[in-house]
Amino acid sequence: MNDGPDGVLVLGEALVDLVPVPSEPDVRRAQPGGAPANVAVGLARLGRPVAFAGALGGDGFARSIERRLADAGVDLTRCARSDLPTALAVADPGETGTGYHFHLQSTATFRFPDRAADVGRFGAVYVGGLAAVVEPAAQAVASTAQAAARHSLLVVDPNVRADRTIDPRRGLGLLRDLCALAHVVKASDEDLLRLWPDRDPDESCRRLAGEGRLVVMTRGARGAAAYTPAGAPVSVPAVPVDVVNTIGAGDAFMAGVLAWLGTRAGWDRTLSPDRAVSMLECAAQVAASVVTQTGTEPTAPAHA
Repeated sequence: MNDGPDGVLVLGEALVDLVPVPSEPDVRRAQPGGAPANVAVGLARLGRPVAFAGALGGDGFARSIERRLADAGVDLTRCARSDLPTALAVADPGETGTGYHFHLQSTATFRFPDRAADVGRFGAVYVGGLAAVVEPAAQAVASTAQAAARHSLLVVDPNVRADRTIDPRRGLGLLRDLCALAHVVKASDEDLLRLWPDRDPDESCRRLAGEGRLVVMTRGARGAAAYTPAGAPVSVPAVPVDVVNTIGAGDAFMAGVLAWLGTRAGWDRTLSPDRAVSMLECAAQVAASVVTQTGTEPTAPAHA
């Protein structure tokens, strides 16, 4: 089991993305995904002990997901099991990013218990993604996050998703509640605008950091910035690469941040500007390793 002060507990969904095949526009390729599952795999690939506490179904998609997680070295002993099918996300890439249409109801993906009793066994706990807003998982995520805020380092990636199956007002409220509990928040500039539409993303980050959090904002091709509880924000440019695919890039960035915090900072979120830059550079390299390929499997930077 991958618990202990160096370990990360990841709570959330593991589903299947149906991704367009560039050479065959009417064909979709099934690709294991889900932001939390991607983060868990990324952490394992980067050498961090990690346990995934989602749920797996009883179909062929679930078996593919399980192989991916297990092959990466993710601990699945806290993963719930069900005979129900796996949730699907139909990817719709566009010029401004990738949109999704979800098939979530009556699936195994969101049927897992809270892990509040486990959080003290880990150095950090990650929550976010669809599981934070889709029942019955949302209740388990909220309960686990409340415990993690007291006993561990709580890391939240709101990863806002819009879909006809998700109540936007309730969903955004749940994500804002998680951000209020968090010790570390990682969000894209688009996430921040959806969560606080009356504020500039920079203002939202400064406010969250001013309340004692480490806040990381990703801005796509414009790089990323970090806001610490004390000190001015710092930023780094995106790594220049030939972009093949953007799916999973934000999750790889999140894995890079967590891996750096666990390895270089002992989960300390009060970083100096120089150390915050080092963290961002590491995470940017990890994200770059994903966007240059068709899959979502990151690799560690050469200098890490």
